[in-house]
Amino acid sequence: MKQVMIRCIQRTVFTALIGVAVLGVYTVPGPLAAQNVGEEEVAARQRALQRDLDRVEAEIAEQQKILDERRQDSASLARDVAILDAEIRKSQLAIEARELTIQKLTGEIGVRETTIGDLTEKMLREKESLAQLIRKTDQIDGTSLVEVVLGNQNLSEFFEDLDSFTNIKASLHESFREIEDTKSTTQVEKRSLEDRRTEELRLKEIQVLEKQKIERQEREKAQLLEVSRGIEAGYQAIIAVKQQSAAQIRAQLFALRGSTAISFGEALDLANSASKLTGVRPALILGVIQEETRLGEFLGNGNWRTDMHPTRDQPVFEQLMAELGLDPDSMPVSAAPSYGWGGAMGPAQFIPSTWVLYKDRIAQVTGHNPPNPYDAFDAFTASALLLADNGADRGTRAAERLAALRYFAGWANAEKPAYAFYGDEVMGLADGFQIQIDILARS
Repeated sequence: MKQVMIRCIQRTVFTALIGVAVLGVYTVPGPLAAQNVGEEEVAARQRALQRDLDRVEAEIAEQQKILDERRQDSASLARDVAILDAEIRKSQLAIEARELTIQKLTGEIGVRETTIGDLTEKMLREKESLAQLIRKTDQIDGTSLVEVVLGNQNLSEFFEDLDSFTNIKASLHESFREIEDTKSTTQVEKRSLEDRRTEELRLKEIQVLEKQKIERQEREKAQLLEVSRGIEAGYQAIIAVKQQSAAQIRAQLFALRGSTAISFGEALDLANSASKLTGVRPALILGVIQEETRLGEFLGNGNWRTDMHPTRDQPVFEQLMAELGLDPDSMPVSAAPSYGWGGAMGPAQFIPSTWVLYKDRIAQVTGHNPPNPYDAFDAFTASALLLADNGADRGTRAAERLAALRYFAGWANAEKPAYAFYGDEVMGLADGFQIQIDILARS
């Protein structure tokens, strides 16, 4: 019986495990040729998507050039319709570009997930091979030299088989280490791509905002053509009638998110005060506050207990409300979008963990201690401070637009074309406010 066991160990196990081990060490699960073809197809698809994305982004740049040129022309029906047409086309192209970006992200994420799945399966097979070798090692270690001799196998054959066995074990251990390293690297790549998946979801939310912008522009164009009946003289007459007096401008309402609407005159006074403290142009501050109000309306009212980040923001929010003597359950915050957490507060739409970073600086310049994110002056000041930190105090149009994008998307994403809509919207609002500010300055 002992002789049979020894022969199994020395022959059957070695030949069988050599096949299993070599296959386990040197092959990736699935037919290699088919896998290579699949990877090549994915790579080709990604290259095609990138070419399409480059084309669309070039066309967006062309539409922006048209906009910049037409805005320098005198006000006319033809100019304003051309501007609206260019803005609508640019928004449509932005949607197309984002769709291409989303497709690229989806493809890259899929490739990494497939790789990790293949490596996991291979790892399981390697572990099973190692388990078999360990079990057989125990059997061999329990076999004495006397039993080998009595088993009619000469010593040279025994040690030759033992050598092969040891080499296979070493090869499997090395393979196992390499797979662990590869899997670890791929896991890092996957985490990076999961962050990009979050970005993908955010881009999908932005698509909704962009479509709403197009609908608004289409309505504006239709109304423009309807009231003027397409006649230049009629349009100029409408412009003359629409010219507001200083009193009318000051009296019109300025909507605020998470706070009661105030008059434009009051909003401008707040923006002027914040501007003096930070060097940021008042019209830009008004533009950001107004755009954040629009975004807040899109997200709707949230609940701090469910929409705020549970460890980063909830404890901070509760502490802030306690300091202000406010009931956290009665204070409005933004709802969580599909790509992350909500919980933004007041007109400036700061999340609690960001507000607390600016809290002392806001208190120092406003004299409000503690400052209140729902107070208009504190919110305007907070917005201006963040914009200044983002570079808006340099005063150039490019610096202001970039600062607004950083306000919305952070420094890492600010210059990505997918987020350009926010900077364009803010600058458009700022241009409109600047016209009103100039009228008031002349009155």
